[in-house]
Amino acid sequence: MPKRSSLAFPPARFLLSALIVLALGGCQTTSLEDVTGALGGKPETAGKADARSDMDGLRERYRAKPGDPNLALEYGKALRATGQRAQAVAVLEQAVLAHPSNKALLAGYGRALADNGNFQQAFDVLGRAHSPEDPDWRILSAQGAALDQLGRNEEAQQYYASALKIVPDEPQVLSNLGLSYMLQNNLPRAEQVLGRGYQRNQNDVRIRANLALVLGLQGREAEAEILVKADLPPDQAAAKVTALRQLLAKKQQRAEK
Repeated sequence: MPKRSSLAFPPARFLLSALIVLALGGCQTTSLEDVTGALGGKPETAGKADARSDMDGLRERYRAKPGDPNLALEYGKALRATGQRAQAVAVLEQAVLAHPSNKALLAGYGRALADNGNFQQAFDVLGRAHSPEDPDWRILSAQGAALDQLGRNEEAQQYYASALKIVPDEPQVLSNLGLSYMLQNNLPRAEQVLGRGYQRNQNDVRIRANLALVLGLQGREAEAEILVKADLPPDQAAAKVTALRQLLAKKQQRAEK
């Protein structure tokens, strides 16, 4: 790993937590997926209200058939969607013990572990959810995101590169790769990669947030603010601009110490 300068970024966990505020407007979550889209598929936060309303019935169905892998996976996803991360890990861990070769369960368990902050274990479990003969780009990207959380950015970038061989210019992967370069303080490269992702999907709030932060960190605050305000009601736009300014100020304060 190259030696970091005095202007290097704060720890990854600090930056990712701050990005949550910027990307999601203060939504109370620390899911890795919420920050970078690392785990593939549609964000689960959109279905939180439905998940809560269905939780009681789903819990009873799961208790009636705890050995059903599909029910366990559905219940685990609902627990994640409602912020019950430790419970999701417990449910999916038991299911994986009973069905150790079920790749869908392994993928769900790895995601739950990442949600819960168990990044090394998440990386290892996700590696069992696909094979070199049949790689899954979403899981490769998720493994990269786990490595970034562990501070292993160069290794993470190799996983993103493998994912991009399967799905060139996939915005989710480009968002993760750009964030990885950002964590290394390689801002020009981060901007280049995130710009590619933004051109592919200009409506993805996570890509826009990451790109806005990179622009702001390079002193281009006006461009960054235009980006985070795009297509938002005035109150939400103001909140995200405030979050961006606070994050940039914190970064500058740390750089000056």
